[in-house]
Amino acid sequence: MRFGNERGNGGMRQFHISGVCYPEKHYMADLSGRLQQMKKMTDNGDYFVINRARQYGKTTMLRALQRYLQPDYAVIFMSFQKMSSARFRDESAFSRAFAHEFVKKAVSSAQNGKLESRALQALDEKSRGTHEPFDLTELFELLSDVCAQAQQKIVLIIDEADQASDNQVFVDFLGQLREYYQNREETPAFHSVILAGVYDIRNMRTKIRPEEAHRYNSPWNVAAPFEVSMRFLPEDIVTMLAEYEKEHHTGMDMQAAAQELYRVTGGYPYLVSCLCKKLDETGMGWDAADLWMAVRDLLKEQNTLFDDVIKNIQNHPEFARLAEQLAVFGAKIVFERNNPVIGLGAMFGILTERDGKAAVSNMIFETLILNYFTSVRATEALLHSDYLEKGQYICNGRLDMEHVICRFADFMKAEYRREDGTFLEKQGRLLFLSFLRPIINGTGHYAVEPQTRQNMRMDIQVFYGKDEFVVELKRWNGAAYEQKGYEQLAEYLAARGLKKGYLVSFCRNVKKPQRERWLRYGPYEICEVIVECG
Repeated sequence: MRFGNERGNGGMRQFHISGVCYPEKHYMADLSGRLQQMKKMTDNGDYFVINRARQYGKTTMLRALQRYLQPDYAVIFMSFQKMSSARFRDESAFSRAFAHEFVKKAVSSAQNGKLESRALQALDEKSRGTHEPFDLTELFELLSDVCAQAQQKIVLIIDEADQASDNQVFVDFLGQLREYYQNREETPAFHSVILAGVYDIRNMRTKIRPEEAHRYNSPWNVAAPFEVSMRFLPEDIVTMLAEYEKEHHTGMDMQAAAQELYRVTGGYPYLVSCLCKKLDETGMGWDAADLWMAVRDLLKEQNTLFDDVIKNIQNHPEFARLAEQLAVFGAKIVFERNNPVIGLGAMFGILTERDGKAAVSNMIFETLILNYFTSVRATEALLHSDYLEKGQYICNGRLDMEHVICRFADFMKAEYRREDGTFLEKQGRLLFLSFLRPIINGTGHYAVEPQTRQNMRMDIQVFYGKDEFVVELKRWNGAAYEQKGYEQLAEYLAARGLKKGYLVSFCRNVKKPQRERWLRYGPYEICEVIVECG
């Protein structure tokens, strides 16, 4: 196993997935364009909120912004994650804790005396008091004095600001920030305030007392829209790979690798870095086959991001139903962020908008969700059958996909012949994935192509070792649609550079299911199986 990026090995950088990334230590995408956009907002004196899903690079971006702004501003970077719940029990406790943290950051070496003043000393003295009251009004009067006496304009950055959103003291704190923003022509105030977290505090729902119902209650209505994209597009990923290539000279096709990384991850920063780290540390190559082996290994792991995705499905039944409709059944649902269920999925980074419709945000999350539902929805008939004996499908270490789809057709005929046909048309996809997964588990994995997610068809990529298979599942609607199915499968085979494909059609219009057959469609060979559904 190679760890070529370790600092001890010639000072080479690493792909980093835990905590803040620094360009001198880690391979990073070029953030300069985003930082320029955010500095423009700061120069304008905007107060704004960065709310993105967990492990989306928020803290790394904020730290980079802090360094980017420091030549022109006195930047105070704080995190509410460090403040215990006791600090929010009342105004005095919060004001002292906030003042103490503010002073500590203000006198740090990075500020070079920009904030040293009598007002800062007064704030420090007040923070050290333990008995006298110290309310928010007095806190902001002192902060206003600090702003008035500072040698440079002050930018306040608060990370993990949503940690305290379910608390009246924090709501009152935001209200004071808003009032100073609105009156800053008369009263000195922070030049810009940047808050970051998963939850959007502009529309947060708070429950101040246990007996109260949740209600929308946020005074933070002065925030400017934050429209800076934080996902990694292919051109962003290329900049990270280029830095890696300078040190390792792998000869990779950086453009192709970046496109495939983006296709798999949807540009989710943590997932991009995870896969790059695996490819580097395991010594694999950087082509598509190696990438998919890294995806397979990643999906076997437990990590906090995957845990969050599944917990959000388990803890929110309405969202679970929506996720299943989108991932399994290909439902076409208009993306409306004001829909609470869709908004929840988007906030957690699980859902995105694609052509005006709601969709799972990337192929890795989609596979994770499909794995979850195939596990919890697996039928008794499938779990206790001999159809899943793995040895019958593997020959000389290679997967016999023709045998897989034929045995699946046999299973459906034996176990579901008298079931309601409509049920099978809806559940056929889930049953096939439940059938496939234990066969390939350990050595292979599957992914569903998002662009083909429609009620009529689904393209599944199956990877076993370094072999790739494309299986299309579709509803058979007569001969007129049959040619279209061949054409669609051929187009996808061409896109993946394959010559053979597999077509599974669910059909209620035949008395006896057709056995498998091989046919030639242009330069492609297609193995077709029709599954009787009632």
